[in-house]
Amino acid sequence: MPTQKLYAGAKLREIRTRLDLTQKDFAQKLGVSLPYLNQMENNNRPVSTTVVLSLAQEFGLDVTELSAGDSERLVSDMREALADPVLTDVSVPLADLRLTASNAPALARAFLELHRAYRQTHERLASLDEALGRTDGQAQASPWDEVRDFFHYCDNYIDAVDRAAEHFASSAAEKGGIRAAAIVALQTRGITVAFTDIDSLRDFDAKGQTLQISRYAQPETQTFQLLLQVALLQSDKLLEATLDFARFQTDAARSIAKIGLANYFAGAALMPYGEFLSTAHDTRHDLELLANRFGASIEQVAHRLSTLQRPGNKGIPFFFVRVDQAGTITKRHSATRLQFARFGGACPLWNVHRAFETPGHFLRQLAETPDGVRYISLARDVSKSGGHFGAPVRRYAIALGCEIRHADALVYADHMELDNPQAFEPIGISCRICERTDCHQRSVPPLERRLTINENARGVLPYEVG
Repeated sequence: MPTQKLYAGAKLREIRTRLDLTQKDFAQKLGVSLPYLNQMENNNRPVSTTVVLSLAQEFGLDVTELSAGDSERLVSDMREALADPVLTDVSVPLADLRLTASNAPALARAFLELHRAYRQTHERLASLDEALGRTDGQAQASPWDEVRDFFHYCDNYIDAVDRAAEHFASSAAEKGGIRAAAIVALQTRGITVAFTDIDSLRDFDAKGQTLQISRYAQPETQTFQLLLQVALLQSDKLLEATLDFARFQTDAARSIAKIGLANYFAGAALMPYGEFLSTAHDTRHDLELLANRFGASIEQVAHRLSTLQRPGNKGIPFFFVRVDQAGTITKRHSATRLQFARFGGACPLWNVHRAFETPGHFLRQLAETPDGVRYISLARDVSKSGGHFGAPVRRYAIALGCEIRHADALVYADHMELDNPQAFEPIGISCRICERTDCHQRSVPPLERRLTINENARGVLPYEVG
């Protein structure tokens, strides 16, 4: 496969602006002419190897910042938005979407915001009980979607919060471990910690200065909830400063995001970045070994692996997703080129849906997306008991995966046919934007393709995709 040329004009301009340099000064430091730099910044020329090396040597830049990243996510999100039925007659070439994402990312995000506002308005009108009596007619993203997009475009890595959690964990050993350190931190603030028979996981009484943790919860969940409360109290100023930077549109979004940041702190304290990254490498990313080593759950470990994107010290780019029994995505993040559908469920051919059939077992899958990128995917159910008879069981399945080029670093890739093209199952993102013409699990036709209906013949589908 030929080497793909790197067009990163928008990123170059962002770097130059961040360094507060003129085009002339930037070109001089990179050792290129001013016209050449101008052409690269406008994506008329690819970024040369010389420039990449100069960025690393002259500015100490992590050159992986020049990779597609946000651009690929924007392309995927725009393709899905353009697949909306209201835009059926609109056909935008993929090349145009990539140019927009690379050269005008702000315009791309504005388009996505506009489409999200349209969907919000459409859903509001479709629901009579919600439409009646509603006084604020302003269309905006739902708080949940706004927070999800915040983490999505931060690569699910929040540096200040991650480092604060790592600092907190650095003294845990001398206090008897991270769980004991969390309890000590809370008790130091005058808070009484008790493990009681409550149905909720955590209940903090600010007035009475008492924290109740459910004795029914698993030990790793109890520890996580203790650390979450530490984050809300001890790192409140840091969380608030991060929220100020994010500039959420509603108080509801800000409140949801604060819990999200506290959850992030808890996971990062339970599995400190440097130690966790090193151990993950040494164990070849064995989730069970990592869970035992850090006293975490399989889901917590998988989610943490997807956040290891610290500049200059990155882990393997993983995707992570959690689905319920209906196939609805309840958590999602991707540091890879694989992007998940923003609306609806995941591809039915993906092994994550089969994980419910084999509780307690890991399922491995070699998969290929329509763009030709190959992945190794790991799936497992993570159903959660209520802790006593009659309590509801929450049933979920998770998937964790990466591009096949990282397979050697995963114990789960051992003895799989990585060199056999036939071993890779075809998967997609969403049926509406999937380009495959012969998928036996397709639920709806692709909106960007012409259909042929033959009343005298019937194949796997009642139509042929042109």
